Amino acid sequence: MKSFLKYIFLLALFVLLLGIPLFIGQGKYGIGVLLKPGPSLAREIVFNIRLPRIIFALLVGASLSLVGAAFQVLLRNELATPYTLGISSGGALGAVIAIKTGLDITVLGFSTSVLFSIVGSVLTIGLIFFIARERYEISAFTLLLAGVTIGLFFSAMILFIHYLADFTETYRMIRWLMGALDVVGWRYPVTVLFVFVPVFVYLLLNAPAFNLLLSGSELARARGVEVRRLQKWTFLLSSVLVGTCVAMAGPIGFVGLIIPHVVRLLIGPDHRRLFPVSVLSGGLFLVWADTIARTVIAPAELPVGIITSLIGGPFFIYLLVRDKRK
Repeated sequence: MKSFLKYIFLLALFVLLLGIPLFIGQGKYGIGVLLKPGPSLAREIVFNIRLPRIIFALLVGASLSLVGAAFQVLLRNELATPYTLGISSGGALGAVIAIKTGLDITVLGFSTSVLFSIVGSVLTIGLIFFIARERYEISAFTLLLAGVTIGLFFSAMILFIHYLADFTETYRMIRWLMGALDVVGWRYPVTVLFVFVPVFVYLLLNAPAFNLLLSGSELARARGVEVRRLQKWTFLLSSVLVGTCVAMAGPIGFVGLIIPHVVRLLIGPDHRRLFPVSVLSGGLFLVWADTIARTVIAPAELPVGIITSLIGGPFFIYLLVRDKRK
């Protein structure tokens, strides 16, 4: 009974923390906006601008945190992030090329930069798997080297395109690379949700196998885990999810690094709990980071990537120092 009440309390707290940002920002809209019948400007702002943005931030934060938790096990590196494999750089290069070429293409409501970013992310995924393929399992070391090398190469290409761009193009490129969650309507949140759900279900169903991987791939294989299959599908599904998030929100740092690490320190390494708690914590973290970003210098907005780095960097250093002193 106590355990049930604890979960009810935590769920209520989560809903409260998720709902408060709905009424923070330009224009003082209280809970009465939700109860007042009939169309109004306040309801339009709350339901078609703020609510989709909050849900979008929740899903992007949840996705990055979930993939970070999975990658840190598969790559056997606590500093692994969703962007370790260079997927972010591939998506960024695609978006930068779209901005530089000035193409104006819209497919299913998605802009040129989003479409090019998705293509760049997918091509990066294919290139990494081509480099890292082996007979029995995907080499974590090879994946890390391939991801870092590809990321550096794509970063050099981005700098080259920056050098050729004019002032307006450069501003748009830099602004995109800082990350943004300023969406209107439900297209982006629904798209991320459509990709997020199967990835989350797959990882959660394989949580016991991830627990066995903590003891090493050889021991996990001896206990019946199909390591190569788990690696292949985890990297593929996670990379598609990260590519989708990068294409629509830009590269947002620290969420996929700090949240899984903090959650692991608080509740332990059992992935049956680590994955769901990382999802909820990462989502809430990015929702509140975005709330700060859109209100701290209102009516202007800061890119949310700046807030996540300003909060995440010092806090992560504190955790490392505290962990070292124990």
